[in-house]
Parts: sequence; structure tokens; C-alpha cells
Amino acid sequence: MNNIKLGKYKHFKGNYYEVIALAKHSETLEDMVVYKALYGEQGMWVRPASMWNEEVEVDDVKVKRFEYVDE
Repeated sequence: MNNIKLGKYKHFKGNYYEVIALAKHSETLEDMVVYKALYGEQGMWVRPASMWNEEVEVDDVKVKRFEYVDE
């Protein structure tokens, strides 16, 4: 799934998340990333894989939305 590895990632805003699974949307079969926050209440989240790998613009510079840190 677009080279998304399980493990720890840093979001471009600074928080850390752990990808715990890769899945498919039950209706559309879209690739999804299942992940949890590694701060606060450690909520569980799902995001389309296509968004996970997107670049975002910060101060006129393109950066990865999520940067792989380690397993």
C-alpha cells in the first residue's frame, strides 16, 4: 500500500503516531491506514492511504504529512 510501513511516524505538526494496520474500506475498497496517537488519550484513527503519503505546504515548503521514524 504505497510503501506505508507499520511503526512510528511524526506528523508535520509535531505529534507522533503509530501505524498499527493497513486495511481496505469495506464499501469502496480504498486502501486505509489504521493508526493511533502516541500522546494524550491515544485515540485510534483511520485515514486514506493516499492522504497518508501526501505532501503538505508549510511556510512555502513542501513536506511529507507523515515522516517514518521507526518500528
